[in-house]
Amino acid sequence: MPLAYAISAMVYFYSLMEYTLKKSLGQHFLKDEQVCQRIFNEIEQHKCTRLLEVGPGGGALTKYLLKLPDVDFKAVELDTEKVSYLHKNYPVLTDKILNEDFLSMQPPFQNEFMVAGNFPYNISTQILFKMLDWKQQVPVMVGMFQKEVAQRAASPEGSKVYGVLSVLIQAFFKVEYLFDVLPESFTPPPKVVSGVIRLTRRNDVPEMKSERAFFVLVKTAFNQRRKTMRNAVKSLFDEELLKDDFFQKRAEVVSVETFAALTFKMR
Repeated sequence: MPLAYAISAMVYFYSLMEYTLKKSLGQHFLKDEQVCQRIFNEIEQHKCTRLLEVGPGGGALTKYLLKLPDVDFKAVELDTEKVSYLHKNYPVLTDKILNEDFLSMQPPFQNEFMVAGNFPYNISTQILFKMLDWKQQVPVMVGMFQKEVAQRAASPEGSKVYGVLSVLIQAFFKVEYLFDVLPESFTPPPKVVSGVIRLTRRNDVPEMKSERAFFVLVKTAFNQRRKTMRNAVKSLFDEELLKDDFFQKRAEVVSVETFAALTFKMR
């Protein structure tokens, strides 16, 4: 192990004595400096002027993000114990940490900003839906999720894990699966592999009747994913239209663009 990584690991070990890990908050803290550097490299590619880190925890990724020049940086952390730890060990974070619940908070900046983080597993899906709420202000998000969630967000139509999350996110963002992160990169090690993904806001969002109609259609279509579209969405379309052979398909093979186009034919 290179000396720099060994020293960093020792610092991390002693930092664990200053706070407790809370399973109720889905806390698995990143300790692998090579992974931190790799995530930082992905973030650094985007010339943002404002950045929000979600769930900084013990600061493993935070210390890299603070190196970004000329960036208005903020971090949101629900755990007050971690907030105290970060204030003590990273004085530069004074007035930059928001002790709030990310899922219920308002956008921390008035203008566009980037989002990054090692996201808590227990709210992974909700975090991605929060990106939909903030899509007008968030052009890019780079983050780590449980691999299963990351794969669902990035999967194309026809995949076994393609579903509601895939369609809704991909309608508004380009999703790229970047790399895996193994359990031993964390303390405590989770029982699953993690995955880092990047969301980039689309400039070519498919036309749809309305976002509400699109959301209703997609959720209804996948609510009974083993049924054909004809049976799953029959409450949303006229009976005559449902006779079309298209509705013999199952939702998992219908593209994002096709779902959007179908909204114009809804009742």
